[in-house]
Amino acid sequence: QGILREGLEDVKQFFKANGSCRLPLSPSLLVKGIVPRDCSYFNSNAVPLKLSFQNVDPLGENIRVIFKCGDDLRQDMLTLQMIRIMNKIWVQEGLDMRMVIFRCFSTGRGRGMVEMIPNAETLRKIQVEHGVTGSFKDRPLADWLQKHNPEEDEYEKAVENFIYSCAGCCVATYVLGICDRHNDNIMLKTTGHMFHIDFGRFLGHAQMFGNIKRDRAPFVFTSDMAYVINGGDKPSSRFHDFVDLCCQAYNLIRKHTHLFLNLLGLMLSCGIPELSDLEDLKYVYDALRPQDSDADATTYFTRLIESSLGSVATKLNFFIHNLAQMKFTGSDARPTLSFAPRTHTIKTSGRIRDVFLCHHERVFNPSKGYAYVVKVQRESPSEVVFVQRTFEEFQELHNKLRLLFPSSLLPSFPSRFVIGRSRGKAVAERRKEELNGYIWHLIHATPEVAECDLIYTFFHPLPRDEKAAGTNPTPKPADATWARPLGKVGGEVKLSISYKNNKLFIMVMHIRGLPPLQDGNDPDPYVKTYLLPDPQKTTKRKTKVARKTCNPTYNEMLVYDGIPRGDLQQRELRLSVLSEEGFWENILLGEVGIRLRDLDLAQEKMGWFALGSRGHGTL
Repeated sequence: QGILREGLEDVKQFFKANGSCRLPLSPSLLVKGIVPRDCSYFNSNAVPLKLSFQNVDPLGENIRVIFKCGDDLRQDMLTLQMIRIMNKIWVQEGLDMRMVIFRCFSTGRGRGMVEMIPNAETLRKIQVEHGVTGSFKDRPLADWLQKHNPEEDEYEKAVENFIYSCAGCCVATYVLGICDRHNDNIMLKTTGHMFHIDFGRFLGHAQMFGNIKRDRAPFVFTSDMAYVINGGDKPSSRFHDFVDLCCQAYNLIRKHTHLFLNLLGLMLSCGIPELSDLEDLKYVYDALRPQDSDADATTYFTRLIESSLGSVATKLNFFIHNLAQMKFTGSDARPTLSFAPRTHTIKTSGRIRDVFLCHHERVFNPSKGYAYVVKVQRESPSEVVFVQRTFEEFQELHNKLRLLFPSSLLPSFPSRFVIGRSRGKAVAERRKEELNGYIWHLIHATPEVAECDLIYTFFHPLPRDEKAAGTNPTPKPADATWARPLGKVGGEVKLSISYKNNKLFIMVMHIRGLPPLQDGNDPDPYVKTYLLPDPQKTTKRKTKVARKTCNPTYNEMLVYDGIPRGDLQQRELRLSVLSEEGFWENILLGEVGIRLRDLDLAQEKMGWFALGSRGHGTL
């Protein structure tokens, strides 16, 4: 801090002597001074500076930039330029991926300026609101977006932005081989837009721990990102949209493979260490797979998504980064509640006289379960408000209080462990009495505990409390705006059917709305097809088995070779969806029969087919 203050004095003297100057980042930005109180530094290796300049325009806000010294920002400029070109290709094809592309400018050898994006936070800061192990939890990103977008339509818009921008980031970072991906160089805007920063390693030049690559997954796509997309911890039809977006964006970039190879080839002689020979170009060529058909590339990228989502290494990398950053956290950093947008105090809210947990209600937001309605009475003015809090939110309050106070000053918290369903009505009823005792002792604890900001923030009404007090609408399932309403059929299957060179191609893409099994568990579905008539059962084809889901994604190609066009008129595609049951007989979940003579296979046919009892399929 001392060195930073001394340096800022020199900058102030520069402005005194020169009056104003244009920022190299964008010559249109004219500044007249520095704002020392808003300047600080980041804790990464190069210790970049966060600078705030006074705008010459009296109506303009201060201009915030990052100044880096020690990194070759030409590589960042090149990476951002490639991403900008990708975005232009997508937009020209009618696909707006909601990408956030910021300015970056190299001002000399190993130094330069980077634009700061407002209203954005790193994934690390969002995750550690849920503790140092926040990177292993599924809820942090969804809770943070909910906190900043309390209205339902705002949150839906933020999730839509997240789905598009996350898909764009997955494709761009994979194609360019961007490495050193941890939760401090991935950022999220309050509007839901996700973007990456700090491109010090690309074209597959990963950091190593000994002989182990630090970046083990194809790209960063973790379960907390999938939680936002699905609207919960189970796959929904939104995930189908996400996979389709990724594959569509990937195939559009693949059409321009030569453009990217030529542009990067022009930079081989510029002295960027990680772009110096043909092997670096080959990385991009291999990532784009120009020899593959669109269908093969779709299957390939779907497997990459599954591989990234199943990677424990990414979360472990995030966790190690959380631990490494703990030593930089100042002692004045006070714990805050992840679901509260701002802090409230006894001064701003008024002294609490009494709290009482009235009853519990079934809720679907922020997640499905039970919330407790708490009556909060204040002294002055004498007012009563009702707030809704879940058991998990009570537990977060207790955990944050333990960071501030010794256990001897706090009441004991009800046990989280239960036998059977932890979100059931009976458990909610039992916990109600235990929580009532807990909050009574909390309010009647010593003044330093009872009057602390955490407690007053916890019992302050959130936007969702005010909304719940006014109306009690019927809850909508998480994917109501994305999925079509279903009839009495057992779900729908999305297929792409095409015919070429005496080959019939069946791309099994997604299934949505499968019924659960009789015991209430989700099935382990797979797809089986026959081309009827087939008395010898030689046309059987199968997909892989998806585990525990009613909304699986496959993107698998099933091929029937040697089928003359004339034969198609007499053939019927019989598609069955079954649940794998191990030692027992597999359970039929739904099926559809598709008469191929009803489809004009001169061009590809893609659509959703209803699954039901034996009958003919409708598109």
